[in-house]
Amino acid sequence: MSQALARYTAVVLGVVVVVGLLLSLAFRGPGDATAIWLSGAVTVVVQLAAFAVGRVAGQAGLMARMGAGALIRFVALAAYSLVVLLVLKLPPMAALVSLATFLFLSTLLDPLLIKS
Repeated sequence: MSQALARYTAVVLGVVVVVGLLLSLAFRGPGDATAIWLSGAVTVVVQLAAFAVGRVAGQAGLMARMGAGALIRFVALAAYSLVVLLVLKLPPMAALVSLATFLFLSTLLDPLLIKS
């Protein structure tokens, strides 16, 4: 694992843990905690995939890198919403709000690590 990927993993895990704890205070219904932490796990996988693809696409330019990452995150959110609603039957509000929040906040930190 490259140093940049290891650093990015630590940042994403930190965001998921801190924000996950805060969201757990807001969402207290049955199944909400499961939905929040599952969203956190999905976020880590999606963000690492977007970071890795973005580093490859980044050779074509900054816009290609950011666009590839945004597309991966959008597809992941859409697919996750279908899985949560139709397969797992988790509380959709907690699951989708938490995933969108995790993705948004960890994506905000992308530019800080983009040069690495």
